[in-house]
Amino acid sequence: MEGSRALKIAILGAGVTGLTLAQLLDADGFDVHVLEKSPVAGGLCKSSVIDGFTCDHAGGHIVFSKDPTVLAWMKEQVGATNLVEKDRNTKIRWHDRWVPYPFENGIGHLTAEARFDCLKGYLESVKRRESGEPCPEDFASWIDWKMGTGFASHFMVPYNEKIWTCDLSQMSSAWVAGRVPDAPLDDILKAAVGIDTQGYKHQARFWFPLEGGFQALTDGILAKVRDHVRLSTPVQIVQKTRDGWRVNDEDFDLVVNTVPLPELAKVFEGLPADVAEDIQQLQPISLINVLLGFKTDEALEDLSWIYLPFEDQGPANRVTYFSNYSPRNAPQGHGSFMAEVTYRGHLEVDSTWIDDLARGLEHAGLLRRSDLVATQHFRSRYAYIDQDRGFPERIQRVRKWMDGSGIYTVGRFGRYEYHNSDQCISRAMEVREQIAQMAGSGSFQALDLA
Repeated sequence: MEGSRALKIAILGAGVTGLTLAQLLDADGFDVHVLEKSPVAGGLCKSSVIDGFTCDHAGGHIVFSKDPTVLAWMKEQVGATNLVEKDRNTKIRWHDRWVPYPFENGIGHLTAEARFDCLKGYLESVKRRESGEPCPEDFASWIDWKMGTGFASHFMVPYNEKIWTCDLSQMSSAWVAGRVPDAPLDDILKAAVGIDTQGYKHQARFWFPLEGGFQALTDGILAKVRDHVRLSTPVQIVQKTRDGWRVNDEDFDLVVNTVPLPELAKVFEGLPADVAEDIQQLQPISLINVLLGFKTDEALEDLSWIYLPFEDQGPANRVTYFSNYSPRNAPQGHGSFMAEVTYRGHLEVDSTWIDDLARGLEHAGLLRRSDLVATQHFRSRYAYIDQDRGFPERIQRVRKWMDGSGIYTVGRFGRYEYHNSDQCISRAMEVREQIAQMAGSGSFQALDLA
């Protein structure tokens, strides 16, 4: 075992997965080196302060996990005195009214006609499933099969078309199977007649850093392995050698990749043509996250985040009430939102586009444009995974080859798994165990992350 502790390991990428794994492997006594092209660690978890407003670069992250071990570890990294405990309060802005989220638990707040559509459609979908109708392969049909035509037309289709920016029939249903919990029929019936029910009870409470934005999490992880992290160090070449691996001009016993697979493919020497072609088709859905800081004479409504399914609400699909996450996220007398807009390819952002975004939020009744005092946008090329119908088989082929090559590839885009930050941490913990086991055996030719 002492020999295994001297193994030299390269970790590509200093996002939450790479940093977590670095801290765990360093604690195990491995010789760990993290290579990160950005001058700042954190990946999708980066934060900034703009004109006194703290903001996250990529969406509304929270400190939360269903796994108590992972949750405790996340809290430890941020620090107990730097955490704010919050009750989740999420809603949908459905035309001119607020509907509790998830939508199926809030249908009592809809118009009578919409309630009838949703209830009738859901009962029909239950009947079809009970009669043995199989789960459809495409996402559009899955929505009808799972929730019925009423839920589809009144929320799920417009919202998902907005976030995924495509024809939903071209998406695979595999990604959502098992991810979206079943809505109990009793809950839907109660909601339809005005009895409040609560969905996603496991997310009823979460935490957020008092200061530093969500980057306080990755900063906390980084603090213990700072000497092992090389910032502003892009990976230029990854080569398999007789005795291990060579990254740039340095030899390693083992490589763990957490950077997006399309970026790894650009520098991976000897990548087979068919694997390279599969990876080339792993195009991401990108994100513009916009800080909107504004003056306000009164506290914001006690919301965590909201969903905006309709076109007349502007391009944003979700708005985080960011100043509600921590009292230090906005200056006194001010509030802040983070508005998320997804896109494919390229999206030009200028002052006119920002004004159009704010105009949509004003139309939805969220703010007055005249109160805005600060705006800033952040672009994340790799934000969501394009779950097209060829994705499940394509990613399975890529993972199989990568695992067989001896390189570990993990993380949201390192393995193309639709994981939140806590799930990325959980994966890093699994990889740590695998590396410890394989170090003892001396074999690094297989990875089991099914």
